[in-house]
Amino acid sequence: MMRKPLHPARSAGVGLVTAIFLLVVLSGLGVAMVALFTTQQASATLDIQGARAYQAARAGIEWGLWQRRRGTCPAGVTIVTMPDAPTLRGFTVAVSCTQAAGAPNAPATITAFACNMADANGRCDQPRNDPDYVRRQIEVQA
Repeated sequence: MMRKPLHPARSAGVGLVTAIFLLVVLSGLGVAMVALFTTQQASATLDIQGARAYQAARAGIEWGLWQRRRGTCPAGVTIVTMPDAPTLRGFTVAVSCTQAAGAPNAPATITAFACNMADANGRCDQPRNDPDYVRRQIEVQA
């Protein structure tokens, strides 16, 4: 003789509840993985843009040192827009040279700001409130 379960109605929906729970947990894990991947991609892109801004600022410093070697220290700020080469496209460099008082061979400070979103005047020395904005500054004594 076969025995019948004592309470068959109590165990009737356990499989459905378990399946819904697993779907919710797996969906949450999927959303978390997509968010993590998106954040990682944005971080990598900003890291590359930061390296490009640094190289653009170095190019501005080299230009300023070349001007200094020629015997000139351009007064004010010189704005240079990088050519449409694929590596530094979209970057603007602002180079300034401040010479100490005295002889023409007195020490000078050359400063280069490089950014990917210059202001209306083409300058990069003021920070912007934009998540894609990247700026680097280099200063040398010559």
